[in-house]
Amino acid sequence: MSSFRLRPQFSIHLPGVVDEVRRQLAEDLKKHGTKFDVKSFPGYLSLRVPEEEQHYWSPQLQISLDADDGQTSLAGIYGPNTNMWASFLYGYLIVGSVGLFSGLLGACQLCIGDSPWGLWIFAAMVAAALGLYFSAQMGQKLGARQTFELHQVVEAAVGRTIEIS
Repeated sequence: MSSFRLRPQFSIHLPGVVDEVRRQLAEDLKKHGTKFDVKSFPGYLSLRVPEEEQHYWSPQLQISLDADDGQTSLAGIYGPNTNMWASFLYGYLIVGSVGLFSGLLGACQLCIGDSPWGLWIFAAMVAAALGLYFSAQMGQKLGARQTFELHQVVEAAVGRTIEIS
């Protein structure tokens, strides 16, 4: 279930109107995945591991539903809980910003013949970005069993095999 992607996803089409498909899918998810928390909102479903079974790397599944030529298009994205995702997002934002400016500073220092100490900071930011990426991959591996269980519940609810991309 783990991949090199940061957030594995799938997309399928189901016959029916969005609200009807959402209601039916929410019922089927609750029936097949009794241990998961299912939240239903207009055009959106969320499937989470219950709090008593959650750990730091526990996944959740976000499913958006959109109308598409008389059918409903489901797009599901597996990812960490919102707080975990936000910490990685801000980590990448900070590392990327500091890396960009330190790389520019180092390049300018190099062009004017000064000591390019900015490139050392740039190298550290590249290492930090790789560290963030590999820790996300480790987290995917640690949450793989729960991700697989979430995926099995969705497949049982829609009644067919769904390929993850």
